[in-house]
Amino acid sequence: MTTQQSTLRHGNAVTVVGLGPMGEALAETLLAQGHPLTVWNRTPGKADGLVARGAHRAATVADAVSASPLTVMCLKDYDTLYGVFEPAGDALAGRTLVNLNSGTPKEARAAVLWAQERGAEYLDGAIMVPPPLVGHPDSVFLYSGSREVFDKHRAALAALGDPRYLGSDPGLAVLYNTALLDMMYATLNGWLHATALVGSANVSAVEFAELALGWFMPTVLDPGWLLARAPDLDRADYPGDLGTMDMNLNALDHIARTTLEQGIHPDHPRLMKEIAEEAIAVGHGGHSYLSLFEVFKKKAQTH
Repeated sequence: MTTQQSTLRHGNAVTVVGLGPMGEALAETLLAQGHPLTVWNRTPGKADGLVARGAHRAATVADAVSASPLTVMCLKDYDTLYGVFEPAGDALAGRTLVNLNSGTPKEARAAVLWAQERGAEYLDGAIMVPPPLVGHPDSVFLYSGSREVFDKHRAALAALGDPRYLGSDPGLAVLYNTALLDMMYATLNGWLHATALVGSANVSAVEFAELALGWFMPTVLDPGWLLARAPDLDRADYPGDLGTMDMNLNALDHIARTTLEQGIHPDHPRLMKEIAEEAIAVGHGGHSYLSLFEVFKKKAQTH
């Protein structure tokens, strides 16, 4: 009996394709948790450490897919997925592919059809943690697509972290991923721009961080307060009793003018001011700042 045939006897066998830093973390975690593991990478040498710890190195993608009922892919993008797996041919039939990369919802939906045409089951996903946190029980992994496929392989997916199933639309995982990254980058940009702004007066980042991150962020921008306001967004209810958009525009104007005065990059505050002005122009001047949600939604519908 070959190593590959022996591996097929194990229902919890997993194949990992793509051994960049994240793919390697996925493979190491599965191996450490006792899953018979097969790996494949365009550069075979990247698998040396895993093979030394007990993984099987497949010679081809077809061999890699054939070795396990479940193949976890961690590749650059959807085009790379197609390029890597097209040579697998009939080996894809009857197998399950779980795709953990980034892209767009449209690309995720197209990947499902591509897999179905080759007789494979498919689940789209997204990893919400850096490589060192893979395998931690509270590290969130997002999945969308067939509930049946998710349930069938939930035990293996749970080895990687906390598997969150978002729904039958295969585009939801990458959409959530993009939305969360959108929030992350906006938050980082806000902190970096604010630090540059006070830095124009020779205030160190360390000194500013104590106030900005140690007090302002957790107190003034309390996540619990935002969570409590989420139903307001769903109801389109934006009472301005604690502050109106007109009042906030005054503050945004001060930010924009101060940025120019201090010689700091002006585009970020300028854009915030312009969006607030747009909200006021369509009737939200007396509503709270959260009424910007209506402006963002309408932009999404018309662009």
